[in-house]
Amino acid sequence: MYRDNALNDLYHPVVSHFYGTIAIALLVLAVDFIVVFHNLWFAEVFWSIGTILTILFSILIPYVMFIQEKIEPEKITPAWYIPPVGLIVIPMAGSIIMANTIGVLREIMITINYFCWGAGFLLYVALYAICMYRYITHQLPPARIAPTIWINLGPVGAGTTSLYSLTIHSYFISCKEPLLITGFFLWGLGLWWLVMAILITLHYIRNISLPYSLAWWAFIFPLDAYVSATHSIASTLSIGIVDYIGLTLYFLLLGIWIVTVLKTLKI
Repeated sequence: MYRDNALNDLYHPVVSHFYGTIAIALLVLAVDFIVVFHNLWFAEVFWSIGTILTILFSILIPYVMFIQEKIEPEKITPAWYIPPVGLIVIPMAGSIIMANTIGVLREIMITINYFCWGAGFLLYVALYAICMYRYITHQLPPARIAPTIWINLGPVGAGTTSLYSLTIHSYFISCKEPLLITGFFLWGLGLWWLVMAILITLHYIRNISLPYSLAWWAFIFPLDAYVSATHSIASTLSIGIVDYIGLTLYFLLLGIWIVTVLKTLKI
C-alpha cells in the first residue's frame, strides 16, 4: 500500500536494518514454542519462515548499503547489528530441530545452522570494529537513540547461547569443551560492554539527557540475550558466581522492562 515509503526506508542507512526484526521475531517465537510449549511442529514452521527472511535481509540490506555513494559517520549505529543478530539467532531453535532430523534433511539443517552462526557472528565482529571507530572519532549518538549503545549485548548474548546450543546438539563434535570455553570468552566481552553501556548511559543522564523514545526497547532485547547467555554458561559449566551475576542482571532487566512498558503505555 505504501511502496514508495517502504523503498525509502529500505535505502535509509539506519532504518533499513529494522526490517530484519520481523524475521527475528519469528525465530524467537520458534524458540518459545520449543522451550515453553514443547511443540516442535509449530517451531519448525516459524523457524523455516524466519530463517528464509533473515537470510534474505542479511544479504539485501548490506547490498543496498554497499551500492550507495556515501554514508556519513553519524549514520553508523549499533542498529547495523540487527541483520547479523538475526543470523546468529537462527541456531537457537535450529540446532534443536536439527537434532530431531535424520538423513539428508539433517545435513541441510547442519549446513544452514553453521553457515548462519559463522556468517552472522563474523559480520558482527566487522561491524563492531566500525562502530568502535565511530565512537572514538565521532560524537555519541543523539540522546533519543542513546539506548542503542546496549545493542552490543545482543550479538554477544545470542552468539553465546547459539554456540552452546549448536555444540550440545551436534553429534559430530566429540570434544565440546573448547567451544564451551569459547562461549565463556565471548561472555567476558559482553560483561565488559555491559559496564561500558551503564557508564555511557549515566553520562547521558548527567551531562546530556535521556528522553523517552521507543528506542528504549534497545535496553531490553540485548540485555535479555545476555542474561540468557549467562544462565547457559552457569548451568553448563556449573559456575555459581556466574549464575549470581545472571540473577542480578535479571532483576536489572525486569526493572528496566517495567519502566519501559509503563512509559510506552503512557504515550
